[in-house]
Order: sequence, then structure tokens, then C-alpha cells
Amino acid sequence: MKQQNSIELMKKQGLKLEADDLYNPNGVSLKDAVGIFGGGCTGEIISPEGLILTNHHCGYASIQQHSSVEHDYLTDGFWAKNRGEELPTPGLKFQFVDRIEDITDIVNQKIAAGEVTEVNALTRPFLNKLAKELFEKSDLKGKKGIEVQALPFYAGNKFYLFYKKVYTDVRMVAAPPSSVGKFGGETDNWMWPRHTGDFSMFRIYADANGDPAEYAASNVPLKTPKYLPISIKGLEEGDYAMIMGFPGSTSRYLTVSEVKERMEAQNQPRITIRGARLAVLKEVMAASDKTRIQYANKYAGSSNYWKNSIGMNKAIIDNDVLGTKAEQEKKFAEFAKGKPEYEGVVEKIDAIVNQTMPVTGQYYYLMEAFSGAIEFGSPYMVMDNLKKGLEEKNDSLINKSLEQLKEVFADIHNKDYDHEVDRKVAKAIFPVYAEIIPAEQRPAFYQTIEKEFKGDYNAYIDAMYDNSILANQANFDKFIKKPTVKAIEKDLATQYSRAKIEKLRSLAQELNSTSKELALLHKAYIRGLGEMKEPVPSYPDANFTIRLTYGNVKSYNPRDAVHYKYYTTTDGILEKENPEDREFVVPAKLKELILKKDFGRYALPNGDMPVCFLSTNDITGGNSGSPVLNANGELIGTAFDGNWESLSGDINFDNNLQRCINLDIRYVPVSYTHLRAHE
Repeated sequence: MKQQNSIELMKKQGLKLEADDLYNPNGVSLKDAVGIFGGGCTGEIISPEGLILTNHHCGYASIQQHSSVEHDYLTDGFWAKNRGEELPTPGLKFQFVDRIEDITDIVNQKIAAGEVTEVNALTRPFLNKLAKELFEKSDLKGKKGIEVQALPFYAGNKFYLFYKKVYTDVRMVAAPPSSVGKFGGETDNWMWPRHTGDFSMFRIYADANGDPAEYAASNVPLKTPKYLPISIKGLEEGDYAMIMGFPGSTSRYLTVSEVKERMEAQNQPRITIRGARLAVLKEVMAASDKTRIQYANKYAGSSNYWKNSIGMNKAIIDNDVLGTKAEQEKKFAEFAKGKPEYEGVVEKIDAIVNQTMPVTGQYYYLMEAFSGAIEFGSPYMVMDNLKKGLEEKNDSLINKSLEQLKEVFADIHNKDYDHEVDRKVAKAIFPVYAEIIPAEQRPAFYQTIEKEFKGDYNAYIDAMYDNSILANQANFDKFIKKPTVKAIEKDLATQYSRAKIEKLRSLAQELNSTSKELALLHKAYIRGLGEMKEPVPSYPDANFTIRLTYGNVKSYNPRDAVHYKYYTTTDGILEKENPEDREFVVPAKLKELILKKDFGRYALPNGDMPVCFLSTNDITGGNSGSPVLNANGELIGTAFDGNWESLSGDINFDNNLQRCINLDIRYVPVSYTHLRAHE
């Protein structure tokens, strides 16, 4: 019934398709042309031979993976002129949703039978086990590349099982130069107006039968049952627009206290610690092309949600999200009167949050600083096993541990790691963390700094980065040749890693002590909110499963006397051009095209070339790369960002301010014209 209501609402907005055209479990539909790209983005199929379109920032890790000083695809872009030049990309996957099943009744029956508690039914071990059991009974058992995932929705009031087909041979086909794909860089991130050609292309390869297979030279491009037709007719304000993709996470049902916790105990640690790290990385990347390429993806990944957190905290205040939440709680309190399952639920949530917020803050500062910003460390559990082997003279355990250490050393000192850069980051992070976290709440290695290094952070860091067993090849080779218990016991990196993990575990256990109660309270609260809204349907928070959002192409007014048009053109690229700023460099060939207005059939009637456009679609992280479709299901763009004024949208969606920033599909071939000419 809800699906029918949704389709009727979509048709009123302008949709010209039927429900089965969007999702058809028994036939081919739009969902068969959309999938998960990599580990956290969306991609769409745009040809009958498995060609994927996604964002440049989604493909960025792969572009960086293939880049070197000699082949700097980040700077210069990449274009495979034939299938033989398409680059295999180890580790990259593309996943299609094959089928979705409602398994709520199955879970509830197991709860009623006492096979699982209501709380444990929400946990990954139970859901993974259930998914495996159901898969074993399904008609897809034995099929290549099929993976299953069971997930809770509405905080566990509903459960669904997803069958996904996973392809592991995905090859890089094309990417624009970063001067196009990242034009505007960090400055323009989350901002409008935008002029970023945020796209890249990859291709799925399969075995001769079209089944998923590991990379092999004999693999062939996947013959896809559905691909998206492309429309270059253009768009007007008010046009229907829908986006199908995989939004990662939203938190639309938080209480006032939980929103405050998000701001103070999660966002602020991210803002503070990442800000310190990014300042170091920006400096060292500007000084060296080698370092720039090594850390390009790390910098981009870290800075994206650093700025998002800044914007979210500001938008929560500017958009009075706390006031909106307080009003919702007031209405819920009225609704809950006389209903024992709902009365007092919000107050109980608030009591737990107020108790745990200081611990949550400690946890996130520690995570951001020593498990996020700083990469160097030592596998203390492996070291403990080695120590045990040496003490017991157990050659088998010694040899096994040494082999594990060799793997860890190679993993740390990979092509994208620079020990001296990490040292500089550490010297920035240690004092920042200590300024915020009181001495009695810090991990034990801070006591070592005080006692053995007289409080000198730099001296401690230099000792660890110079003298630790895994610090460099010479140290490592010397230790491997003659490992000793004494060397392990005095190794600063091992001590540091142990103290870090022990503190994280202690904080996590403290938080877990209330997590079960909180989970059940959330389940009741969200169920009650849904009942309160009926007959208007409620939607579940995003959890990186396939979703469809519909809206319209639309401009907006962010502030008094300010109006933002719904699209940008290449004129804005030249207006922003700054040859002295890497973020705003305009390639000579692209500039020539813009000045000549040599855009062919992709131009607007007045000769201008569109770059990006706005829509009212509800998206979040994970939607990056999602197809933007018109009323006929034709591709008109790819979603890649949200606007600054509405970064509180993950917590509270505001249709007046919330805008999705999309790349106009017509700009893609224009960018390619530049790329091919650049070769």
C-alpha cells in the first residue's frame, strides 16, 4: 500500500513510469542499472557492455592507485583508447542488488520462540547467521558472486534480506584531470555555485558466461540486462528529478540530547583532530609531487567529513534543528499519554545520553587522533605471541609470529605511506589531544612521555619513529635476524599501540553497558513516531541499501536578498580561475573551448554550457555517483554533493534549504573533448 501511495505521489510530481519500471523483483528494472561502487559510493551502468559512470571523488582512490610521478593520472587524467588499455584495479568491486525479501516475520518468530532476544536480533552475528541460513535454502545457492546481507530497518521494527551480485574485475576506463574532476577542491566542497566535473568511468568484466570472476585476461565486458539511456534535452526549473542510489547513514530520529551529543562528542573531535592533521598534509603535499600523489586520497577522504562536520554544527544552529526536535518531542509526549510502551521513552533516552556523552567524546577524540590521524604503530598481540615463543623456545610460534610481522611491516610501509610525513602528523596531534583530554583520561603512553621524556612530545615521537622495531628496514632486519624479549618489552611503538587499544576497549565497554537499553528505547520511539504520523508513511534511516528519492530541479534563497539559480555554466569556471591556486587551475584546452563556446549539441540555446544543477532530492554520503533521472527514467546527471546551508540534513531534512548538487550529464562529453585533446 505504501509503495502504491509513493508511486501516486511521484506521478503527481511528474513521473511517467510505473512501479515495476523502478523495481521489479521478477523482471528487469532501473535498479538493475544501479549498484554499489567500491565500498561507499553508487555507480550506474550507461552501456550494454558494463560501462560504469560514477563520481571522480568515488573513483579517486583507484585513480590514485594507478598514479605515480611518471603516470600522474590525478593531474593529467586518463583515457583508455581501447579495451586493452582499460586498467585492472585490484580490490575494486561493483555490487548489484539481485533481490530484496522482507524477513520481519521470520525474525519476530525467532524472538517469540526464545531463539534470540529482541536486542540480539539487531546484532550483526545473529543477522549474518540468519542471512546464511536463508541463503542456503534459496534458489540462488551455488550461484557465482552472490552475497547476502540481513539488516534492521526502523531501529529493528522491520528486517530485510538483500541478495547482491558482486563483480570483482572492475577496470578503470576514464577520469578527467583533477583540474576538472576536483575543480574548486576543498574551498568549493559542500558549496554552491559549483563548477566541478565530478565524474569517472570504469567497466565491469565477467567470465564468458557473464558471471563474476576474479581478474583474468580472458574476461570480457559484462553484457548488462539494463543500462540507463542518456538525455541531453536539458532541464528547466521545476522538472521532475529522481535519484536511485545507496545512501550511507542518516539519523533523522534523534532526540534533542542526541543531536547535542552529535555536535559536541562526535563532530567536534573530528573538526579538531582532522583540522590539525590536514594542516600538516596540505603543507607537505604542496612541497612534493610524490607526497601529493601518496596522500591525495587520504587528504580527500579526511577533509570531506571534516568540513561536513563544521557545516553540520553550524547548520544545526542556523536552521534551529534543536527547536524542531523539541517540538517533535512535545507532540510525541502528547501522543504517548496513556500508552505505557511509549510514555517516558524520550526521557529515558536523554538520561542515558547525558550519562555517556563525556565517554563518547573521549572515545571519538581517541579514535580520530590515534586510530585515524596517525598511521604508525605495532601489532602488540603478534609481539606478545613472539615474546611467548621466545620465552618458551617454541620455534613454531616464533616462526609464525615473525612471518606475521613481515606482513605487517610491508603493510605499514606501503607505497602510500611516508614515515616522515606521519612523524610530522604525530607531532601535531599529540599536544592537541593533550590540550583537550585531562591527564587522568589519556592512554598510558602519555605517562611514559611525562616520566621518561619529561613531557617532551617531540622527543618521545622521535624516539618511537627512529628506534622502534617497525620504524624502518634496518631496525626491522636487525630484529628479525635476532629477536629478543628485551627488544620487544622496550619497543615504544608496541607500548603505544597496546595503550591505545586498551583505552579504546575500556571506553567502548563503558558505552556498550547502556547500548542494549538504548537500542530498545530507540525501537519503541521510532515505532511510536511512525504511529503518530499515520496515515502518512515514515521512511527508515539510510543504511547503505538501495533507496529512491524524488523531487524537482529547483533554485533556492539561502539568505536575505540572496538568490541562487538552479544551474551553473562554464562561465563560472573562468570567473573562479586562479593559476596560482591548484584548486582553481583551468587547463588551457578547456579554457580555449569555453572562450570559443565550442560546445556543439550540448550547449544551451543561448550558447552557454551547463556544468552543474540543483534539485530537491534527499541524499547523503553513499549517494555520491548516483544517477539523476528525469520523468522518463533517462540519465540527466550524477549526484555528488549537498549545499552548505543544509548540512544538518542527515538529522533533519528541510525541503526549503536542502539541495542536491548534481553534475549535468552534458558536461561529461565536453570534459572528454578536453581530455582527449590533452593526450
